[in-house]
Amino acid sequence: MLFNPEIELMSIEKLRQIQNERLQNTLRRVYENVPFYKNTFDQAGIQPADIKTVHDLHRLPFTKKEHLRDNYPFGLFTMPTSEVRRLHCSSGTTGKPIVVGYTQNDLNLFSEVVARSLAAAGCMPGMKLQNAYGYGLFTGGLGIHYGAEKLGMTVVPISGGGTEKQLMLLKDFQAEALTATPSYALTIAEELKRRGEDIRDYNLKVGILGAEPWSEALRKEVEQGLDFKASNIYGLSEIIGPGVSNEDVDEQGTGSYIWEDHFFPEIVDRYTGEPLPYGEPGVLVLTTLTKEAMPMIRYWTGDITTLTYEYSEKRTMIKMGPIIGRADDMMIIRGVNFFHTQVADLIPDFPELSANYQVKLTRPTNMDAVEVGIEINPDFFTKKGISCEHLDHHESFDKLVGRLQKKIRDNIGLGMAVKLYQLGDLPKSDGGKLNRIIDLRPQNG
Repeated sequence: MLFNPEIELMSIEKLRQIQNERLQNTLRRVYENVPFYKNTFDQAGIQPADIKTVHDLHRLPFTKKEHLRDNYPFGLFTMPTSEVRRLHCSSGTTGKPIVVGYTQNDLNLFSEVVARSLAAAGCMPGMKLQNAYGYGLFTGGLGIHYGAEKLGMTVVPISGGGTEKQLMLLKDFQAEALTATPSYALTIAEELKRRGEDIRDYNLKVGILGAEPWSEALRKEVEQGLDFKASNIYGLSEIIGPGVSNEDVDEQGTGSYIWEDHFFPEIVDRYTGEPLPYGEPGVLVLTTLTKEAMPMIRYWTGDITTLTYEYSEKRTMIKMGPIIGRADDMMIIRGVNFFHTQVADLIPDFPELSANYQVKLTRPTNMDAVEVGIEINPDFFTKKGISCEHLDHHESFDKLVGRLQKKIRDNIGLGMAVKLYQLGDLPKSDGGKLNRIIDLRPQNG
């Protein structure tokens, strides 16, 4: 479904014209109203008028997360807070949070791009959507809520957690759509299975999952458990929140459409910052074209992905591929380059395991140590008549750990400890996200 065919099917030539006009307005706005950007442009010897098209953006420096922290709380706003209608904060766990602000026009834009995303995922007016994203300072809950209402959906604002009530309302209200983090959607699916309930008593058709990295293995597990089609929604608070891009429900696995009439994407080399051609993996950099309160110029997301134009009958906008990792998530462990997503790639070979995993880094001596925590698939063992009560004291689990350690060593080139967890027991953050990396190494080297 197209939410806005006139925009989503716009010719590339028309799109570039709109992008260029909006970019020039945005650059003037930040130069005249944000000291950080004025100083940045001046130091680079560039005036806003020098950037005539989006293809000139590479001449400007990046905006990075430390710049947002350095200007906490409102130093990057283009206006006084009396003209701002909402404030959100990132879900960071250390130091000052990232603060973002929205004018009324920004909130309208937020609803627009989320509505587009939900429509791409298969949602339609009149459907009921159960929103299991956290409400509050996190952008996910309210962002999805207002976007769903703009699309004409009925929203059940249950927020995250309370799995028993989630299932009760999913059954009683017969919601057709569920929004949640992938790991929490899996928790709901496994609880439904544990109870022995019939999925046919529910009415789910689509899931819109995001706010954390997830794999095709996890998609398959969640789709089977909840009997719906799951698509990925992508966003980040610094740009707007969820709704920067979304997969089309009929084009799973081919990438997510970026709503580039509002967000212009680039891919750059993670080391040099130089632009890369379409199809090559690098760091995603985003520039907002229509944000008023807090525009972002060449924001370094840290997410490693690709950009491709695959002209289809659906939309003419660019697609970003799955998130391969993060520039700051590439770890050099004992001389070996390692992304935690390499662990996800191995999980489908082990039916005994759930798709949920976590990598913990420590430095007990002068060498880094890695432990992979991973949740089991209890159904596999129950069918074999094996109790899952004591994961540390059974030959089957010991053999599973050994096989997984060998697979990791053979494919990644690192020896890692493996710890098995009961389903749902991997620790999550307050926002319900499953943090894939827990780095407990000393920060001073």
